[in-house]
Amino acid sequence: MKEFRVNAKGAFKLKDVKADYGSGDKAETKEKLLALNKELEMLQEQLYAEHKHKVLVILQAMDTGGKDGVIRHVFEGVNPQGVRVAGFKAPTPLELDHDYLWRVHQQAPAKGELVIFNRSHYEDVLVVAVHQLVPEKVWCKRYDQINDFERMLAEEGTTICKFFLHIDLDEQKQRLQERLENPDKQWKFNPDDLKERKLWPEYMKAYEAVLRRTSTDWAPWYVVPSNKKWFRNYVVASILVKTLRGLNMKYPKADFDPSAIQIDGTALP
Repeated sequence: MKEFRVNAKGAFKLKDVKADYGSGDKAETKEKLLALNKELEMLQEQLYAEHKHKVLVILQAMDTGGKDGVIRHVFEGVNPQGVRVAGFKAPTPLELDHDYLWRVHQQAPAKGELVIFNRSHYEDVLVVAVHQLVPEKVWCKRYDQINDFERMLAEEGTTICKFFLHIDLDEQKQRLQERLENPDKQWKFNPDDLKERKLWPEYMKAYEAVLRRTSTDWAPWYVVPSNKKWFRNYVVASILVKTLRGLNMKYPKADFDPSAIQIDGTALP
């Protein structure tokens, strides 16, 4: 999966990543995803039981990019007791009265917890930059601030994986049309998405800057080709499972002698 990781020291161009890329047989890949789901379920249980590591997964995408789909399919079967999804919409007046990271830091994972950010602090160098909601001299400082924030989280024991779910303009059109035509999906359609769609070139430029300037050794970005949903889910699951394996987690040992206990009886001498 190294091909999807943005090199922190290299020259990255988003146009070099094909959104419709997807290798392997679809049916076989879906079977592999089921196996990864099972392993992710076990690894997440170890994370929760060991109560040592913290894991943060950040999902960013254009509208219809598949953030909800990844959460639904990749994390199927994990224990809700140790997993939490935090969504970041337009900031409230209270949040705007604080620094832009204030609301984000409150949602960071605790020990034993896996937290998924559905959108994130990166909106403050994406939407804010594209719409010029604050002066450029303000938002351009945020790349370094975000790197420092994520470094602090990492040094405090948080493992961070960041995914940009990359679709192209034609795929977004098709998905928006499906939402309009399917009564069960019309609730997901937002007319404002069409306004954002007109700003596609500006968003691609903003995303490229984000990916190039904030993919670090401690918080890498992965650009996931996402036109093919089955391939997208497989790539995200594979990277997460490999990352969690690398934590070398173990179930904690009992602080008593299990052999000295009888159920519905007395302890052995």
